[in-house]
Amino acid sequence: MKERLVDGAYAAGWAGLRHLPEPVARGLFNTIADVAWRKQGKGVLRLEANLARVHPDADRARLRELSRAGMRSYLRYWMESFRLPTWSLERIAGAMTCKGIEQLNEAMAAGRGAVLALPHMGNWDLAGAWIASAGGYPFTTVAERLKPESLFDRFVAYREGLGMEVLALTGADLSVIGTLARRLRDGKLVCLVGDRDLSEAGIQVDFFGEPTRMPAGPAALALRTGAALFPVTLWYDGPHMRAEIHPEVVPSGEGDRREQSAAMTQAMADVWAEGIREHSVDWHMLQKLWLADLTPRGAGK
Repeated sequence: MKERLVDGAYAAGWAGLRHLPEPVARGLFNTIADVAWRKQGKGVLRLEANLARVHPDADRARLRELSRAGMRSYLRYWMESFRLPTWSLERIAGAMTCKGIEQLNEAMAAGRGAVLALPHMGNWDLAGAWIASAGGYPFTTVAERLKPESLFDRFVAYREGLGMEVLALTGADLSVIGTLARRLRDGKLVCLVGDRDLSEAGIQVDFFGEPTRMPAGPAALALRTGAALFPVTLWYDGPHMRAEIHPEVVPSGEGDRREQSAAMTQAMADVWAEGIREHSVDWHMLQKLWLADLTPRGAGK
C-alpha cells in the first residue's frame, strides 16, 4: 500500500504540477521547503549535520540559515524536475551556462569518450537535459532501482525522454559496468553522480577532513577505457543554473590500477569539496555520508 501511495504521489506531481504557472509552483515548493525545515525532521537534521562538516566554524543560527536555503534549493530541484518534460529545447538551452565545455568538446572530438562525474548539486537532471540537447552529447547514466518498480519505470522514462540512456544499477552490477565501458570505447559520453557510495565497496577518501567512501566507478572506467574524466560542479545563480567542467583528472601512472583509481577519486573529491564549500546550499545531501555516521550492515542485530 505504501509503495502504491508513493508512486501515486509522484505520478500526480508529473501530471499536475508541471502545468501550474511558474510563480505558483515556485511559491508552493518554497512553502513545502519551509514547512519541512521548521519541523526539523530527520532529513533536515541530517542536512544540518552535513553542513556542519562543510562549515565547521558556523554557529547554530548560521547552520539553520544554510539549511533553510538548502531545503529551498532541494525543493527547487524537485519542482524543476516535475516540470522539465514540458520545457522547450530553447528554454533548456537558456536555463544553464557551462564553463569548461571546450575541454569536453576536445575529448569527444578526439574519439576518447568522456566521463562527467558530479555530486548531488543543483539540478543534475537539468544539467543532463542541457548536455544532451544544447551540448549536443546524448549520454549514458545509471539509476539506482527504486521501489515500487512502477516508480523506477517513471524515473527511467522521464530521464530517457530528456535524452539519456538509463541503466538500472543493482549493487556491483558487472553487466552495467561492461555496458558503460563499451559506450566509452565507442567514444560516447557517460555521466555519473559520484559523491555517495551505495554499495559499501567504494573507495575511501578524505572529504572535509573526515573519511567517507565514494564510488570507484568513474575513475575505474576512465582507467579501463582511456576516456577523459572530468569532475563537474553545479549551482543555482538566481533563476539560472551554472555548471563548471573542471580540468581532467589524469592517472598518475604510479601504483596498480586500484591505487591509481583511489588517487583519481580523491582528486575528484577535492574538487567537489571546493565547489560545495562555495555553494553549499545547493548540495542536496540529506543522507548520512561520512563513515563516522554510518552503521555497518548487520550491526545491532
